[in-house]
Amino acid sequence: MPVTLADIRAAHRRIASGIIVTPCPESIPLSEITGARIFCKLDNFQRTGSFKERGARNALLQLSAAQRKRGVVAASAGNHALGLAYHGHLLGIAVTVVMPDYAPLIKITTCERLGARVLIRGSDFAEARAVADGLVRDEGLAYIHGFDDPAIIAGQGTLGLEILQQVRNLDAIVCPIGGGGLIAGVAVAVKALRPRVKVIGVESKATGNFAAAVRAGKPVRVPRRPTLADGLATLTVGTNAFALARSRVDEVVSVGEDAIALAILRMVELEKTVVEGAAAVPLAAMMSGLLPKLAGQRVALVVCGGNIDPAILS
Repeated sequence: MPVTLADIRAAHRRIASGIIVTPCPESIPLSEITGARIFCKLDNFQRTGSFKERGARNALLQLSAAQRKRGVVAASAGNHALGLAYHGHLLGIAVTVVMPDYAPLIKITTCERLGARVLIRGSDFAEARAVADGLVRDEGLAYIHGFDDPAIIAGQGTLGLEILQQVRNLDAIVCPIGGGGLIAGVAVAVKALRPRVKVIGVESKATGNFAAAVRAGKPVRVPRRPTLADGLATLTVGTNAFALARSRVDEVVSVGEDAIALAILRMVELEKTVVEGAAAVPLAAMMSGLLPKLAGQRVALVVCGGNIDPAILS
């Protein structure tokens, strides 16, 4: 089921009462170190610390009354679970999240505090998903996919609409890619409204889901390797997300762990904002010289989340 600009605009109206329009200020210090004019879309300022709330609220608001009563379930290592837990709580919908055993402790405890039932099961996303599927079967819960549900993708696309309203004469948006839901939604919105704006994806070298899918011509499983960008470690890019993003994303680059670590540090030092590894990859790509064509251009970096484990940050 394709996602259109109309779907994203409808999502923007639907979620407006529960989602912050996050700031997108120009950063003089980041501009100085990258050679581009940098604007940071600070979605780490959402209540649960990430963009995932956009899609979660959009999906929850479209459930039938009967399904709202039964509740929802998702497999997630963190931010999707947090977004669902928070907006489920606001909307009176019971939320169960199944997290793999590597989920950061801060995300587990926050989900529980927000009222979700949290189950720690499996060593990766696929095993957690199998447990969630069992709950769909046994308890009649609705499964809400974290990056491939069309309602989720449309919700994430609202971030792209906001950037276009906030930054005049924009040349490019640099966006993280894990499962692909965020970049797919952003690319649909941006290419429909301002086709000349470049949409550039950044992966961690340890994940590489989108690049693998491009090589294979379809989503494929990529073995999980440890990475600071745990939010990108989804094993595969989503089928719907890949179909939408493939023809709309202009370029994809990948960054290593040292570059991600340095970008996290620079965001704390220069922007005075805490970001998780996944949110640091756009800056890492700019600082590593992987996007030389953006020199002197007006570039928005998607700062997608701030939920980093304090032990990892130190």
